[in-house]
Amino acid sequence: MRDAGLEETLIEIYRRLLEHFGPRNWWPADTAFEMITGAILTQNVSWKGAAQAISNLKERGWLEPDCILAVREEELAEALRPARYQFEKMRRLREFCQVLAGEYAGDLRAFLSQEVGSLRERLLAIRGIGPETADCIILYAAGKPVFVIDAYTHRIFHRLGYFDERAKYGEMQAFFMRHLPHDAGLFNEYHAQLDALGQNLCLKRAPRCEACPILSLCQGAAAKTKEV
Repeated sequence: MRDAGLEETLIEIYRRLLEHFGPRNWWPADTAFEMITGAILTQNVSWKGAAQAISNLKERGWLEPDCILAVREEELAEALRPARYQFEKMRRLREFCQVLAGEYAGDLRAFLSQEVGSLRERLLAIRGIGPETADCIILYAAGKPVFVIDAYTHRIFHRLGYFDERAKYGEMQAFFMRHLPHDAGLFNEYHAQLDALGQNLCLKRAPRCEACPILSLCQGAAAKTKEV
């Protein structure tokens, strides 16, 4: 059951972040397949590296599922080098394209039109696609309301006092799904705002608390102030 007070607080956090950082326009991609490619390539690397790898694919005219399957593995891996672990990511990307070709006749729209549970289950069955990557694809490529959890979300809401340091992905996701309206646009922008906060202010070490727009709501910052 949704807690109206908690929903109000979560929306207030969102409102303050949006006012501070402005709309993030995330995910930066021209097509659903480009977005999916980015989600796979950005695993364990900064977005800058993934973006350069995508640029390499575009320059070569390879940013299509059939091209990913047709190009020689060594050439494809070389194009993906800026994303690091290029051979591993090349195999993950090709496996996704093989599923698309073999089970959906290459029709990405049909693949993404599945019900959320079925789509998530199929994505998670693809080697190298975990919950975060699968949920990014569901939210950003399929446009379906699922809340994405990443390290920034965990860090921020642990400091705010909502999550234990050892909280699991499913537990954290259920929290947001329970207490926020199921709206893909809201989930999209909320996730992007949390990433902006984690990247710029709520740093892993030496967080810039004095500049944080949600400082007054943060239990971690309050505890640190008491210690001083």
